[in-house]
Amino acid sequence: MLLHGHRLPTALRLTCAIAVAAAIPLLAGCEAGLDSPVLHWHPPTAGANKAIPAATGRGFIAIRNVFVLGAPLNSWLPAGGSASVFLAIVNTGARDRLVKVSAPGTATSVTLPTGGVTLERSRTELLTGPEPEVVLTGLTHTLVNGRDIRLVLTFQNAGSVTLFVPVMAKASYYYTYSPAPSPSPTATKKHRHHGAGSASATPSPSATATS
Repeated sequence: MLLHGHRLPTALRLTCAIAVAAAIPLLAGCEAGLDSPVLHWHPPTAGANKAIPAATGRGFIAIRNVFVLGAPLNSWLPAGGSASVFLAIVNTGARDRLVKVSAPGTATSVTLPTGGVTLERSRTELLTGPEPEVVLTGLTHTLVNGRDIRLVLTFQNAGSVTLFVPVMAKASYYYTYSPAPSPSPTATKKHRHHGAGSASATPSPSATATS
């Protein structure tokens, strides 16, 4: 990005990328229709957010509004069960791929769409449901609403990043999101992407455990 013939500072470019990501839920809801669960996406400050440099040194991968869907109010998800994870990823750098997600101390494995999630340059990947495409399986302890858990996202080129992600009760803004399927999670829809030439959701293969 240029301003009067000069490249914008790195920090400013990061700010721009994050600002674009913050508007994603509203835009996605408009495309999907007025009944889309994306319209119920919680304000970005509720979920976990982080941005890391792209592998090439130009651009960023911004991970936006990550949350785990918990149980309804006054209940909890039991040990041994599963939990849905929802998020959006903005890539302003070179092509990359989310190849693995883990939840140390919380789940024995995490499923992703088969082959991971491809991150094209200048695209936004929406893993926002309503059906979950990222699922924690084999919970090692009771998952209580309002707590944070540690997630580690690993990208093929940009490396790994750790986030502390809130467990949000299935109520209010989150009541339209779907809990994790049981007993074997299966991704039935491909994640949605936005950007030049982007379109609507398309079918996707079943999910596989990424450990």
